[in-house]
Amino acid sequence: MEQQQRNLFIAIAVSIGILLGFQFLFEKPRLERQQQAQQTQQAQQTQPGTAPQGEVPTTTGTPSATAPVPGAPGAAMPPSREAALRSAPRVKIKTPNIDGSFALLGGRIDDIRLVRYRESVDPKSPEIVLLSPTGSVDAYFAEFGWVPSRPGIRLPGADTLWSASSDTLTPEAPVVLTWDNGEGLKFTRTIAVDNNFMFTVTERVENSGTEPVALLPYGLIQRTGTPHTSGYYILHEGPVGVFDGKLKEPGYGDLKDGPVALTTTGGWLGITDKYWLTALVPDQKEPVKGRFSHALRDRADIYQADFLGAERQIPPGGSVESTTRFFAGAKEVKLLESYEDAGVDRFADAVDWGWFFFLTKPIFHLLDFFHRLLGNFGLGILLLTVIIKLLFFPLANKSYAAMAKMKTLQPQMMELREKFGDDKARLNQEMMALYKRVGANPLAGCLPIVIQIPVFFALYKVLFVTIEMRHAPFFGWIRDLSAPDPTTIFNLFGLIPWDPPSILHIGAWPIIMGVTMYLQQKLNPQPPDPIQAKMFMLLPFIFTYMLAQFAAGLVIYWAWNNLLSIAQQWVIMRKNKAA
Repeated sequence: MEQQQRNLFIAIAVSIGILLGFQFLFEKPRLERQQQAQQTQQAQQTQPGTAPQGEVPTTTGTPSATAPVPGAPGAAMPPSREAALRSAPRVKIKTPNIDGSFALLGGRIDDIRLVRYRESVDPKSPEIVLLSPTGSVDAYFAEFGWVPSRPGIRLPGADTLWSASSDTLTPEAPVVLTWDNGEGLKFTRTIAVDNNFMFTVTERVENSGTEPVALLPYGLIQRTGTPHTSGYYILHEGPVGVFDGKLKEPGYGDLKDGPVALTTTGGWLGITDKYWLTALVPDQKEPVKGRFSHALRDRADIYQADFLGAERQIPPGGSVESTTRFFAGAKEVKLLESYEDAGVDRFADAVDWGWFFFLTKPIFHLLDFFHRLLGNFGLGILLLTVIIKLLFFPLANKSYAAMAKMKTLQPQMMELREKFGDDKARLNQEMMALYKRVGANPLAGCLPIVIQIPVFFALYKVLFVTIEMRHAPFFGWIRDLSAPDPTTIFNLFGLIPWDPPSILHIGAWPIIMGVTMYLQQKLNPQPPDPIQAKMFMLLPFIFTYMLAQFAAGLVIYWAWNNLLSIAQQWVIMRKNKAA
């Protein structure tokens, strides 16, 4: 009997421990690394015609990198984003998915707003701003160009004013930028964009001089300021890339310890947020040197992802080209996979599928298929739950049949407790003999919960990291399946005009889940030990409180799963005359 109690307590503790650990250990904010050395990293500041020899520029002519830090004593606030956008002539970007522009001064792509994505579920809320120009707070941009293999070559840089063939870039009409260095080199930059979020930047250099010239193409993404991240262990945000087929995910803190440099043929590199991505895709057949780095300028953190291509020799009268693709947009899985099909290695792994990708990916694709079939991700979750129940039907049937046997044994178990209550060893021996005689398993009731745990975690990951779930509505008050139920019982679900603290946000769906868990528990055989019985009585309340902070889609899954389990268990109980 003591062994039975110990096993039951272990099973309960493991189930609760996994959920608690998942919420408070794996999802707690990342621990900050050791404080970085006090030396200020001063990156080279490049002016037109003085590009560093054979190196990718770092913080090239970046006003935001040298501007006073907001809030510092005597610091002036940087200009607004709108003011920075007005500070130089621009070419508009207009696509079905992007509003924005790029600057003719420097030729940087530095103004991207995402048309179909808003800051909140309110369709009138502002568009998501992804990229911002230098000179504004939290500048974030992409830059392309050439560096010389020897000094003394005048090249376009951050302060170069380009001439444009058009004032608007659309998927149907690329824009051609031109600039002549007056020393025999003519530079042409053709910027094209597709209907989604991928730019194609083609750099061309023509040499009309009398001497050969050697140049190396580069591309960089630069971000000023350490962005606010979700701070969850189960989600990577920061530098990311695929190098020679391997996914690399250094953190922002890692770069403060020194640059991360890797060579690759094929692949990509960039910076990821939870839902958004910027990524450079160099020529997939050419070896390049990739790098993630950090610089500190006047107390402002600057993060950079860049690559340096192979040297190009340009003879007199000759020309060379280099093409780079640049992604700036939402991490839509189907879209990323379409770029994979077009030759970008493992591009869909910009979505952090986690260690259990073999579960999370299939679950996402099933939900996406059901969404297209039913028009609602919530209905897709309900249908997915039915399929999972069918897959585990034989196993669950055996479990519920064993529990039914346990329930029919309760009178005999009570008799044994009355007869051998003072002799724990004899009571345990008789109990084990009774279980063996009828083929009952006292731990059978834990099996349905245990087999749900991997699916629970995988579904949680899908709801948490995929943008398709962001702001996906269900019915009624659930307007975002990836967010917790917004209602709470402590203001009578909105009837009382009071917003309780977050610790008291226990919504309608978590309560429904708790009720279904309680009903399912009533069908199970009651533990003969009073302590065990009290523990089981508390479980629905514990799970209700814990799951109230989880994504509503996950709580709906659990409640629906409980209802299906109740129906299945009731039928089996009736069949075994245990109900």
